[in-house]
Amino acid sequence: MLTAIRQTVQVNAEGVIEIRVPQLQPGQQAEVIVLVETSEAAAKRAERVAQLAAFFRELQASPQAQTLTEDDIAAEIAAYRASR
Repeated sequence: MLTAIRQTVQVNAEGVIEIRVPQLQPGQQAEVIVLVETSEAAAKRAERVAQLAAFFRELQASPQAQTLTEDDIAAEIAAYRASR
């Protein structure tokens, strides 16, 4: 079985990345994939997150959302699952 471990780390001045995972045992083999986000991509992602947050605040403030109950949500989920 594979286990995924996600960490966000900083590259040091020598270009070295350190990953410390206490759950790993000495001698275990691990595959490492490094994903580097450009500053432009990070800025775009931050803008999308801000836009979504604003949309959700607006949506939650709508009169329709104010009258929704947990039972309404559960019923809608159940109906969706039954139709699949």
